[in-house]
Amino acid sequence: MAIYAIADLHLDPIGDKPMDVFSSKWENHERKIFYNWNKKIKDNDIVLLAGDISWGLKLKEAEIDLKKIVKLPGYKIISKGNHDYWWETKSKLNKLELDNIHFLFNDGYKYNNIGVAGTRGWIAKDSDEFQDKDKKIFDREINRLILSLESIKDMPVKIVMIHYPPFNVSGKTNEFVEIMRKYNVNICVYGHLHGEGHKFVKEGIIDGIEFRCIASDYINFIPIKIVD
Repeated sequence: MAIYAIADLHLDPIGDKPMDVFSSKWENHERKIFYNWNKKIKDNDIVLLAGDISWGLKLKEAEIDLKKIVKLPGYKIISKGNHDYWWETKSKLNKLELDNIHFLFNDGYKYNNIGVAGTRGWIAKDSDEFQDKDKKIFDREINRLILSLESIKDMPVKIVMIHYPPFNVSGKTNEFVEIMRKYNVNICVYGHLHGEGHKFVKEGIIDGIEFRCIASDYINFIPIKIVD
């Protein structure tokens, strides 16, 4: 068993959100992701999908993409991204009865000695885009990360999956990392950064935590191995 990770699949159930308008690198990106996924991942592996899964606006639309993901090898853990407008309550997500998907929502996932926690995160407080209304969302996401980490606090190895980079625009770690440090998190994966945004990627050991950017275009649409 190995753990892989990828974010920002940006699957398009309706066919009206072509990603190649942003860069030619995104041409046939769904085909690239699925080809690389089938090539690398086995049925007993775990795949972390850190947000921006589907452009579907409603759960019924996103279900088209989720059923494609179900058919891929591995057990999938999915957390929310900023474009996952289809995301509903935990009970509604579970009613889809997608037997090899766990929707991470104020909870965690345990496998052997490894625990997986996470949440969406939010834009950095030192961003020009951050407004008064964003503070409430930011604080709520912090609380969701705490709830998620509480559910795996007894696990020897802890992984956090978060959509937004847990760094300020200045490059310094933010409050999300402070929480991770309190819970002795080992690895953090994040996405969200595309194209020119790749210049803000920070990876490696920071504050005792290993950080990896898993935005699909950053990793060439190839799920990367996080744990052997």
